[in-house]
Amino acid sequence: MALVEPSDEQEREALNTGVKPVAESHRFDEGALAEWMTANVEGYEGPLQARQFKGGQSNPTYQLVTPRQSYVMRRKPPGKLLPSAHAVDREFRVISALHPTGFPVARPYGLCTDESVVGTMFYVMEMVEGRVLWDQSLPAYSPPERHAIHMAALSTLAALHNTDYKVVGLEGFGRPGNYMLRQIDRWTKQYKASETQHLETIERLIEWLPRTAPDDDQTTIVHADYRLDNMIMHATEPRVVAVLDWELATLGNPLADFTYVLMQWVNGSLSTIPDLKARGIPTMDEYIAEYCRLTGREGLPDLNWFFAYNAFRLAGICQGIVGRARDGTANSPQAAAMGARVPLLGEAAWKFALAAGA
Repeated sequence: MALVEPSDEQEREALNTGVKPVAESHRFDEGALAEWMTANVEGYEGPLQARQFKGGQSNPTYQLVTPRQSYVMRRKPPGKLLPSAHAVDREFRVISALHPTGFPVARPYGLCTDESVVGTMFYVMEMVEGRVLWDQSLPAYSPPERHAIHMAALSTLAALHNTDYKVVGLEGFGRPGNYMLRQIDRWTKQYKASETQHLETIERLIEWLPRTAPDDDQTTIVHADYRLDNMIMHATEPRVVAVLDWELATLGNPLADFTYVLMQWVNGSLSTIPDLKARGIPTMDEYIAEYCRLTGREGLPDLNWFFAYNAFRLAGICQGIVGRARDGTANSPQAAAMGARVPLLGEAAWKFALAAGA
């Protein structure tokens, strides 16, 4: 069973595309923000008008429109929050480190840790124009265009993993080593903090994953939520112009990042397509071979453990959204519906675990 059905992709696009008036629960003092931008954002000239992007389950994101240009603001949501979640300061740090290298991220303008300005910590960056591609199968494109878009996304991820985090000033952005164990611990804690139902599959994974976790063979910058709809593609070219949503980024095992992308082929929207080559979409084997070529790897280890881990992690993310709906801090009115995905993800994760020898 695919975790993301084609109809879900269409629904997500409709729910997440464009802007809307700022939700009542996420309103802030626009005058105070304008004062802060006058003092802290190079070239800013008001007046300012704020709209809220429809997308985003986690950090509320706003379009800030002025006569000269538009900006984007990402802020922590108000209310009760899980520990270590909504780290907009970490987002700002990583894009500030990557932007001077030419890696495709939005230009960062400023971070504000003073919660009195808009009520929570926030940062402001440029608004990058282009295409956000919600449906991984790219139904509106020709086979050659599909292939070029998927390979552009892959080469951008490889470029991230090839970036020396020490050279760009991200030493200390995460702890090298034991990444898989630390991630399992993190998502276990976040799952338990948001738990709304007891699931035996999740309990078995919580016991099995740390006991069998592979050692990290490399430490790189990892995005941790890398997919087509978290990037902006050039308006006409198959070229990534900005990778978005760096909330989960850290230093870690690049295979966790890459195998998360591969989930689309094994249990996501691409897994339901009978003939990928005919549609111009690279096969999983082709994708793996190109990633290994770009990053200098001779091959990948048994992938089933990583697939089990990624499905478990997605269950933790979805459960966190359910918890925020329960606590009244969710950014999306569809957040409660995520509860139905959690048991499906738990079942899928345990099937991968069994294939890995559990």
